[in-house]
Parts: sequence; structure tokens; C-alpha cells
Amino acid sequence: MVEIRVECLDCPAVADQPVEIVERKGIGHPDSICDGIAEQAAVRLAQEYRRRLGRVLHFNLDKGLLAAGAVRRWFGGGTIQSPMRFIFGDRATFEWQGVRIPVTEIVEDAARDWLRTNLPRIVPGRDIIFQAELREGAPELQRTVPPDRIPAPANDTSAAVGYAPLSPTEHLVLATERFLNGPDFKTGFPDTGEDVKVMAFRVEDQLRLTIAMPFLAEWVTSENQYFRRKEEAARALMAYLDGLPERPAHLDVALNTLDAPGVAEAGVYLSLLGTSAENGDSGEVGRGNRVNGVISLNRPSSAEAAAGKNPVSHVGKLYNVLSFRLARQIQQEIPGLRDVYVWLGSQIGQPVNDPAVVAVHVVHARGCRPSVLRGRIAAIVQRELAEIESLTEALIAGTVRIYA
Repeated sequence: MVEIRVECLDCPAVADQPVEIVERKGIGHPDSICDGIAEQAAVRLAQEYRRRLGRVLHFNLDKGLLAAGAVRRWFGGGTIQSPMRFIFGDRATFEWQGVRIPVTEIVEDAARDWLRTNLPRIVPGRDIIFQAELREGAPELQRTVPPDRIPAPANDTSAAVGYAPLSPTEHLVLATERFLNGPDFKTGFPDTGEDVKVMAFRVEDQLRLTIAMPFLAEWVTSENQYFRRKEEAARALMAYLDGLPERPAHLDVALNTLDAPGVAEAGVYLSLLGTSAENGDSGEVGRGNRVNGVISLNRPSSAEAAAGKNPVSHVGKLYNVLSFRLARQIQQEIPGLRDVYVWLGSQIGQPVNDPAVVAVHVVHARGCRPSVLRGRIAAIVQRELAEIESLTEALIAGTVRIYA
């Protein structure tokens, strides 16, 4: 039986704190591209291992790097001078009982499919090059994905933390990016790219959103047109935000604040492919959104990247997802909880459904005693730990949202 520690925090909920900072990176941000490709590759590789061999073998693909390319842009178009480069790093199993697995081909095909679905302007081989630097894992780590031990033993001594619910500011940041990259907005503004970044600074009841979003060079033929379309996009966003229940009374929205009228292409945010990775910014797996879709500086955060990891034995993936799931379940099932935080810690070699540490911290609207809550919280934790195999199956199927 797992020991579960429950503590009541004597502090205001995040929504009531005087300062709150929240960020979200859209699907075209270099870090999101890294997470997306790494996770698609992990899902595909796990599925291929199972299809070919009847089991998932040891792998981890969470050390991916996107090196920025180089372009020339002008009003009305541009050219690719040097392609981006995506580097797959870490470990995989290439052979098992005499069966050779084409790991490089599998992960690169997965990357092409992800780009085709999410960023179709990027053409592999022309705009981006793949480089697989994957090697066989250490024998002792390969044993953490056994065919006959369910649940599997943890392949790392690590920890993760999740929380619930989202604060109104976190909800607003998430909704803002999803709107700007959503089908309705893109239908009206097909001249905008997917590298949308939203940063929120809330001080008391004053909320400032700073947003970066590229406009596509081939659609923008002049500086005047750029600033006109930027103003129209800002108005469309404000109309959307005005209808949200999370909208605060005092809201300031700033779009592309580096723009400088009067200096032509050098003073505007233009893109050929819709992402700053084409020229200005590189990316890395694990630097993007947490598994709940935002980066909140007021919250505790795990250093583990969830995207790309093995879904059977790597607690860096399993506990990242499970900690947020547990926090949501506890907050929804127990009345009066303003904030819930769940920490899960593992010891390498121990079953993934038997954490070394489970700690739950809560902020209660009316005050609380841990002894009153411990039983109900423990029941929820035990229930979800018992279902960890179904979580693994969902991760293998690719049906769990990991990064966006």
C-alpha cells in the first residue's frame, strides 16, 4: 500500500495571488515542434515494436533538438537559404531476438507525418533535414521494459508534479493561442503563421497579454498592408476575448511589439513557413508547454520532458501525465478545494504503480484538516494508480495530450 501524505497549504490560491505569470507556445513554436515530433515518433515506435514483436522495447526519444535555418524574406515572398535541422537523440532498441527494427526510418516517417498534419508549409528535405543520433540503450535499462512484468519497473529515479484547476489567467492564455491557431481565425487570416506565443502578466486585476504571431511574407505585399492586417487581427482577437468568462475587467493586449513602422521588412514580423525556426530561433524537447498546455511560473514544475519518452516504464512521462490527472480528479471530486498539487516520486526498478513518494497539497476555500481529507484523497490516488496500465495503453495509442 502506497503511503500518501496530505497537507493543507496556508496560502492563497494562485488566482488570488497579487502577481501571476503564464506563458503558452503555439504549435509552430520551435519548442512545440520538437515536442510534437518527438511524441509522434515515440508513439509510432512503440506501436511498431508491438506490431512487429508483440511488445514495446526500451527507447527514449526525448533529447530532440531543432536547429534554426536561414531565409531571406521580402514583401511578397522570400527564399530558403539553409534548411532547419531536426536531430533525434537518445536511445532505442534496434534488434531483438534476431529481428532488426528500422528505427531511423520509423521515427523520420513519423516526423514527416507530424509536419504534414500540423505545419504543411514545411517540406521535409527542402525546408528541414532529419538527423538521427540514436544508439542502443544500456543493458540494465533495457531490462526495465520486460515482457512479463506488468506494471513495468521504473527506469529512472525521478519525480513529477501536477496541479488543478487552471486559474482564470491560465484559461485565458490557453484560449488565446487556441483561437489564434484555430480554424475560424486561420480562415479569416490565412496570412498568419502558427508560431504563436502568448505571455500573460497579471498584477492584481490588471492583465497584460503580449503576443507574437508571424505574418506570411507571400501574402503581405507592403508595409501598409502588414500594419492594416495586424490591426484587423488584434480587433478579431479582442472581440473573441470580450466574450470569454475569464476576461478580466482590465485587459491590455499587445501584438508583435518589436514592430517598427518606417523601416520596411526589417521592422515587421514576416515568415515564409510560419515558424521562427526558419531563421531566428532553435528549439528543444521539454522547453515548451507542460502537459496541461501552459507554462505557469507560479506553479511547481517538473524538469522532466514528457514528450518522446517510453510510455511503459519511463516515469518522466507516466508521472507527468498522472500527476495532473490525479490533481484534476481530486479537485473535481472533493468540494471546496481551490488548488490541488500532486507530487509523484519513483525509485528505479520499483513498479511504476508503486511510487516511492505520493504527496498531495491542497488549498481549501474554508480551511481544512489533513486527517479529514486523507481518506478520500487516498482512495482517488489508489484508484488511478491501479489504472496505470490503461494510461500506458492510451499513451501508446497517442490519444493523450502531452504538450499542447
